Amino acid sequence: KWVNREISNFDYLIQLNTMAGRTYNDLAQYPVFPWILRDYTSEELDLNNPAVFRDLSKPIGVVNEKNAKTVKEKYISFFRYENFEDPLGMIDKFHYGTHYSNAAGVMHYLIRVEPFTTLHIQLQSGRFDCADRQFHSIPATWQALMDNPNDVKELIPEFFYFPEFLENQNGFNLGQLQMSKEVVNDVVLPKWAHSPEDFIYKHRKALESEYVSAHLHEWIDLIFGYKQRGPAAVEALNVFY
Repeated sequence: KWVNREISNFDYLIQLNTMAGRTYNDLAQYPVFPWILRDYTSEELDLNNPAVFRDLSKPIGVVNEKNAKTVKEKYISFFRYENFEDPLGMIDKFHYGTHYSNAAGVMHYLIRVEPFTTLHIQLQSGRFDCADRQFHSIPATWQALMDNPNDVKELIPEFFYFPEFLENQNGFNLGQLQMSKEVVNDVVLPKWAHSPEDFIYKHRKALESEYVSAHLHEWIDLIFGYKQRGPAAVEALNVFY
């Protein structure tokens, strides 16, 4: 059905997540969706320009080519590089010591919405985490991924249908950023999005674009397919602890 364009990219990804055992009922196996754009700074979003899209054939940790060298070195000089203790020699080498989808990442994105707010506070020993580490800006989150090969969070489905998670409708005191002293409130959007609803509309449109339809299978190979393990995963720089 997907190949014949009878179901949308969104529906296909939801079904793949379900078949893979991912579910909204388990934060540790929450549905995972890809970052699909790389342009969060332009005034207008041109979906006819391939340059605005993320390279879906690469894991998010090496979408920025500069990170690939670091990631390869980590794999080769595994224990020395990471000061990693494995006295029994039981742990296989890996490119990334964290994961593209985990419970903390889900709470990170959904911090403004209950019950995730309370779960986040419980995780942080009874208080909100430091403001600078919170999800406060979509452009800044993307930039952090580009700068740091150890940050490999992909997205959650809410980025394509749920504008409310981008607003601090409950008025939580999320603190202020250390450098700019800016108070963390609603999530800062890309320049091309005029409201949370506009962001969701354009982001969903991007997901269903011709470019993503033609390349989505490359990301699926990494997350759900043959590049998850073995030689293909090593070659694709896609081995996780």
